[in-house]
Amino acid sequence: MKGITIPSNNTPATGDVLGDIRAILAEARVHAAKVVNSDMVAAYWLIGRRIVLEEQRGADKAKYGEQLLQNLSRKLETEYGNGFSYANLRNMRQFYRTYPDEQICYTLCINLPWSHNRLIMRVEDPDVREWYLKETAARQWSVRQLERNIQSFYYQRMLSSADSAMQTSAKEKPMDIRQFVKDPYVLEFVGLPPFPHHREKPLEDAIIDNLQEFMLELGKGFSFVQRQYRISTETNHFYIDLVFYNYLLKCFVLIDLKTTKLTHRDVGQMDMYIRMFDDIKRGKDDNPTIGILLCADKDETIVKYSVLNESKQMFASKYLPYMPSEEEIKREIENSTLRLKDNSTQ
Repeated sequence: MKGITIPSNNTPATGDVLGDIRAILAEARVHAAKVVNSDMVAAYWLIGRRIVLEEQRGADKAKYGEQLLQNLSRKLETEYGNGFSYANLRNMRQFYRTYPDEQICYTLCINLPWSHNRLIMRVEDPDVREWYLKETAARQWSVRQLERNIQSFYYQRMLSSADSAMQTSAKEKPMDIRQFVKDPYVLEFVGLPPFPHHREKPLEDAIIDNLQEFMLELGKGFSFVQRQYRISTETNHFYIDLVFYNYLLKCFVLIDLKTTKLTHRDVGQMDMYIRMFDDIKRGKDDNPTIGILLCADKDETIVKYSVLNESKQMFASKYLPYMPSEEEIKREIENSTLRLKDNSTQ
């Protein structure tokens, strides 16, 4: 019964015996599925290790290894089915080669299904692999979401600083606001054409229609509050495009959408929104409000010589309404890194 919640003898009966039994069986099945998954991932690692050890005995390792896998596949598929195809045996071999230290397998990999492990083990950087192992387990990403995040360089797009976990390694470090902000954001799910053929209202509508995907792209800890959030003074009403709350940072996050290049007026407007929100809406237990200017393009002069350069509460990030190529996303990441380094030396 280990792993299944056992109620205290003092727990009052619900009066619904059938419902209670169904709940017990449902929990047991979930636990059993997790145990089976963990055992199979461990078994695949052991199979991969055994194959590698056998291959190392061959005179011509490359030729012998492929013959070995083909022969094993034919025999194992006859006994155990399609799970032991030639391609999957190659995956098991790669799985062991990726994680020769069994400690990683038995502490991190077994927390995820085999389908997730097959994707993550293809990530080259070991620190980034470890981050994806932990983050996928913690946030329960689907295979589709994990694949999308790897392809869009989710990890690398997180803004970072010299002491930020995103810049150095995937090890856990003190929480930094910049770990919760990316540049650029990839919004291919909104289904809008490339620049400059859309306006702010259609973009906002598309984000709301795909709110779950947008929140996954934002990152961890975000909960949606309201669109076109009104804040009022004695003389005026102002409307913020999107307002979220991050329960990890314990603060509100304001997002202003700009489908054109960022201007000094946009920066000044967001600065005003942050100050007003802190004064009117921020609770006594909340941390300072964060503002993100999500724009089609950025004017580097504006970024460098405005309050954006020194603000710890306001960020400007570019968004892409399509899935960029690997070369394009790397170029965007490099430009963002150069801006950060340049700003840190000012």
